Amino acid sequence: MSPVVRKRGEKFTIPSKYLLLILTIVCCILMVVTFSTNLFSTSLNSVAGFVVVPFQEGISSVGTWISARSDELGQIKTVLETNQTLQAKVDALTIENTQLQQEKYELNTLRNLYKLDEEYSEYKKTGARVIARDSGNWYHSFTIDKGSDDGILLDYNVIASGGLVGRVTEVGSNWSKVTSIIDDNANVSAMVLATSDNMIVSGDLQLMEEGSIRFQQLVDSADKVVVGDKVVTSMISDKYLPGILIGYISSIDKDANNLTKSGYLTPIVDFEHIDEVLVIMQTKEVGQ
Repeated sequence: MSPVVRKRGEKFTIPSKYLLLILTIVCCILMVVTFSTNLFSTSLNSVAGFVVVPFQEGISSVGTWISARSDELGQIKTVLETNQTLQAKVDALTIENTQLQQEKYELNTLRNLYKLDEEYSEYKKTGARVIARDSGNWYHSFTIDKGSDDGILLDYNVIASGGLVGRVTEVGSNWSKVTSIIDDNANVSAMVLATSDNMIVSGDLQLMEEGSIRFQQLVDSADKVVVGDKVVTSMISDKYLPGILIGYISSIDKDANNLTKSGYLTPIVDFEHIDEVLVIMQTKEVGQ
């Protein structure tokens, strides 16, 4: 069979059945490509959904947290500044309140001293402040800020809180030492104000733990002395001016000799808290 010879100028034509086949193949290819592209896009979107979106959400959450912390820090700074301002005001008010309390305490002390001064108006007195005391809980021996330059002499009587504290036992130029009636070596000639019966009041620091002072040698033959009677310094005391209140009888016991009585007093002075005192500017010898 001899080959087909195409003549010059003759057009090339594809039979319709081949053209349909070619178009069908092209359409299939395009469908596959389109499907693959959609699948890839869907996969890419899925990957983005699992990776990118959580990452974005995480960044958003971190940003939100940082913003919230920043706001909180700003609020905390404001609160701290406000707190410092309020604390400064509280400190100032505390200091002012302490000063007012101290002034009130000093005013009450001065009022009590003034009242005491009036009670013993027959004696010339000077006020003094306690500046030191011996060891222990009680003011059995202490130092005041007045001395010989202020006219203080040995054996001057010292009073406070409504009654007898003790007497001056040492004197310096600008200080004096006072030994109180509760000192272990102190003895005071005293008497019951209601009956004028005499007794001896003796110091005892151990008894002061119970808030008491011991008395002895009370002569009460008429049995008139009772609990609650006032006890004052007696006329026969060699160191103390007469009539200064010491305390109140809290208990009475008969001695073994049936002639005298002993017992305990509750002192008028608070020997645990003494800040201001009055010094009577005369001795027993001058005063009588």
